[in-house]
Amino acid sequence: MAASSQPPVPGTADPSGVYAEDLALYREKFRRRLPASLDELRGPARGVVDLPLHVAWSGMTSYDLEKPRQRIGLYRTVLHEGLHDDLPLYLNRDLLVQMWPVLRGLVGRTVRAVWEETFPQLADRARAAA
Repeated sequence: MAASSQPPVPGTADPSGVYAEDLALYREKFRRRLPASLDELRGPARGVVDLPLHVAWSGMTSYDLEKPRQRIGLYRTVLHEGLHDDLPLYLNRDLLVQMWPVLRGLVGRTVRAVWEETFPQLADRARAAA
């Protein structure tokens, strides 16, 4: 039987091969968005937050911080989609630290790793809550 002329299925290469560079770029995308310090996160701790279209481009755009599921949803969305300048506007340091033990299980591995590597107090908080 002749060899297939079909290109390889994306994502099937060994992570130590072709896609390792893609993974490094993906991690760097999130790392560049981080604040220098968690203290820069001065977003609201209560009330209703309306996210701009470039952050919440699908689904909910308005979140009531008094409702735990909406609060978690807002943080998950901002951590994944927010740009560097969005993080201090929409994330609150105290809420992030408080919610991190739950939130870390709801964000992607890359987002979790980048935040915990940069801010070890988040990983410490998760371990203390376990």
